[in-house]
Amino acid sequence: MPRVVALFRHPIKGFTPERLNELTIQPDGRVAGDRVLAFRFADAATPDLRDGLDYWPKSKGLALQDFPALAALRLQYDQSALRVRLSHDEKLLVDASLDADGRAQLEAVVTEYVQDTADARRLQRTGRLPLRLVGDGERSRFQDRSRGYVTVHSTASVSALGDALQLPIDDRRFRSNVVIDGIGAGEELEWTGSIRIGEVTFEAAGPIIRCLATHANPDTGVRDAPVLTTLTGAMGLAEPALGRLLLLSGVSGDVDDRSGHGGVIRVGDEVVAV
Repeated sequence: MPRVVALFRHPIKGFTPERLNELTIQPDGRVAGDRVLAFRFADAATPDLRDGLDYWPKSKGLALQDFPALAALRLQYDQSALRVRLSHDEKLLVDASLDADGRAQLEAVVTEYVQDTADARRLQRTGRLPLRLVGDGERSRFQDRSRGYVTVHSTASVSALGDALQLPIDDRRFRSNVVIDGIGAGEELEWTGSIRIGEVTFEAAGPIIRCLATHANPDTGVRDAPVLTTLTGAMGLAEPALGRLLLLSGVSGDVDDRSGHGGVIRVGDEVVAV
């Protein structure tokens, strides 16, 4: 029987994931505490609109796709205190709240860090500085897609990719919320209809088409694995897909749509097609 073997949420878009034993799926279909903050470029501190929903494209802020060195930072987020702690190479860089002064500290430290990496040139383009830390630290809203979604992949899919690359590949590289075991490589790409994880029922949505974020080593921030061309080359996929999008049954994915029945999913929960 397929089961959940790992759960992750990512408090700040593009930064270190938190590995947890359980995740709360909100009535809007998003993971509580996931992507509740984001560092945006100066000219993109307000959302775009897509399908009538707020949309924050990752190309307009700090994301691993263009800033792989972010993966080397270590993040701790205290959601109850609305406080962010960032470190690098075991050295504390900043520990700040989300009030105005704290946000200014976080923006300054992250800007300085990026400017001292190989990604610095990307900050020099018109309209990018100063960086702005947006989000209230509570509402989950900075996913790559306007509808949000919960993301899932299987250990078998990652293992097959690692075999093709002849490299050890970590689940964190794919930024999924849910990792499952007990199905074959790529089997999640074939799901249709309803999928129940523990007590929560989702509808299988599209496959996750991967980007350059997956090339970044989640420990070092170095691009060390040609994931995209391996998926479409050695593994023979038409698109560089790994993992699946899940939408909570009964909701649109809008952050203001509370019509679904959320719940808690836990490590060890069964995954069942219903």
